Amino acid sequence: MMPRKRLGRTDIEISSFGLGTVKFGRNQSLKYPNQFELPDDQQLRDLLACARDYGVNLLDTAPAYGYSEERLGDLLKKERKEWVISTKVGEEFEPNKFDTGGKSWFDFSAKHTRLSVERSMRRLRTDYLDLVLIHSDGNDVGILTQTPVIQTLQQLKQEGWIRAFGISSKTLEGSLVAADMCDAIMMVYTANYTDELPAIEKSARQNVAILLKKVLDSGHICHDVQPAEDPIQAALDFAYAHPGVTSAILGTVNLQHLRANLIKALRAQKLA
Repeated sequence: MMPRKRLGRTDIEISSFGLGTVKFGRNQSLKYPNQFELPDDQQLRDLLACARDYGVNLLDTAPAYGYSEERLGDLLKKERKEWVISTKVGEEFEPNKFDTGGKSWFDFSAKHTRLSVERSMRRLRTDYLDLVLIHSDGNDVGILTQTPVIQTLQQLKQEGWIRAFGISSKTLEGSLVAADMCDAIMMVYTANYTDELPAIEKSARQNVAILLKKVLDSGHICHDVQPAEDPIQAALDFAYAHPGVTSAILGTVNLQHLRANLIKALRAQKLA
């Protein structure tokens, strides 16, 4: 079974492997190497059941992930308390009705932050959110220090609507600032990108959770490798090697890939 760790200073226990759900609801304007069709409900049920069987309880979604929140709300309505759901605020995605792409826009105002949280609760059919991350546009420090989004999330936490908050950051500077303000930080940290190491170390000292994204480089990691190599295992070995990492978020809509990745994640943690 996938081990669980405490989410920073909170009392939330999350699995060391989290299931990313962007592909549950969006297939436009993504950086994956191959196009894909959105899975049907039975495929999603099978994915969730597989993850649950391995002890996974963390799901990562966002308003910018198309219909992901709504689909999760429908699928989890009878088992909400079995899952820790992480969603986001700040980024909105507008799909193109001709299936040729879409565009994102950002709003970090107090009004939009509160509206986004309320909308996510409706879509997810829940009366609370476990974790809400700021979906950064790249200006991490400015968002954290010059907009009201952090203060709004703090207020929502005090009001009982959310249990924890943080940021999905894009810069080392932003992650370092966030370590003083947040319960959790989602960041990129791979063998080919170690710039965030100081933020991981600072977060570990301050008991802030670290969630890793793009562990498999959005699917590109399997390209241009030697046949004898297992780039996924190597990537997971690296991700779990640092004790400051709380969880690695991986997304897929392929059941066989999910099962294989779960086994490799356990192996990377010396559990398989």
